[in-house]
Amino acid sequence: MTAPAAPRTASAPRRRGSSGIRGGEGVAGWLFVLPVVLILGVFLFIPVLMALWVSFSDWNGNGSPLSPSVSFIGLQNYADVTTSGGLAERNFGLSLRNNAWYVLLVVPLQTALSLLLAVLVSRAMLRGRGFFRTAYYFPSVTSSVAITVLWLFLFSTTGVVNQIIGWFGGHGPNWFQDPRGLFHLLAGTTPGPEVLTQGKFLGVTWWEWTAGPSVAMFAFILMAIFTTSGTFMLLFLAALQNIGPELAEAAMVDGANGWQRFWRITLPQLRPTIFTVVTLGLIGCWQVFDQIYTGTQGGPGKTTLTPAYLSYQASFQDQKWGDGAAIAFMLFVIIILFTLLQRWVLRDRPVSRRRIRAYQPKGVRHG
Repeated sequence: MTAPAAPRTASAPRRRGSSGIRGGEGVAGWLFVLPVVLILGVFLFIPVLMALWVSFSDWNGNGSPLSPSVSFIGLQNYADVTTSGGLAERNFGLSLRNNAWYVLLVVPLQTALSLLLAVLVSRAMLRGRGFFRTAYYFPSVTSSVAITVLWLFLFSTTGVVNQIIGWFGGHGPNWFQDPRGLFHLLAGTTPGPEVLTQGKFLGVTWWEWTAGPSVAMFAFILMAIFTTSGTFMLLFLAALQNIGPELAEAAMVDGANGWQRFWRITLPQLRPTIFTVVTLGLIGCWQVFDQIYTGTQGGPGKTTLTPAYLSYQASFQDQKWGDGAAIAFMLFVIIILFTLLQRWVLRDRPVSRRRIRAYQPKGVRHG
């Protein structure tokens, strides 16, 4: 009899070198992404780096920014628009004030309105859901220039909006020619206390900071909410459709009403979408330009001036390319800081024992 054959042992896996399949996959991957990398490098990364250099140089717009005649001047351009004490500092302060009120009002209102529209058009019992979804989304696909021209017509002194206000016995304001702050106008305040009118930040008094958006800027705020809520409605609608009905049904069994189901179950699951909507809203609001360029060009009284338009104005109209580039990069830093802030606010938090009890139906208590 022959001896039984020795069991076959598994051989060690062969190590693939850089010239094997994995190496080939890496080369193929780079070949596929190379066109996009080249396009982004030529048309995005290199221009951004050149603009960054312009913000630290004395380039006057003639020739190449990289020519030997262009000198490095450090933070001088940034100081001109933040600490110079002149018109450039005041213009930058006014633009930040105007844009800050714009962001403060537009982002929460457009987020809340888009969520409300998504909840309404997601109801199965609603007839003609496709029509309403299209109608709410339609302003978002219309040219911003066309919407601005339409808005100028609607909110003119003899426009449709003022005529509707006249039906109720009032008279509408001179929307795009009134530089008064909306909050001061509604409160009927006279020139403010000395402590607010004397102190300044970026060349703008604290009393001007608290004036709120001007009447003209408020019209742009309404336009922004009208034109962007439809896009964000689609994001919320997609998120709502991905939420299973099991949790809501279980909450109904526990006796939760409609508001409790929305606040305790639906809204927490929409946190990633809320983060996306708020982030896109912050970026879009801080970069507002085309409405201002087409509509008021910063007027009246520079109450619709924004950092994006001020950067364009300083660069292409005043030929102060360093100041314009510095404003653009400070705006970039502002957007990054606000994005990080709202990411911290919407972060996941550990559930405490008190919050667990708040989620439990009445009569149910755990140790």
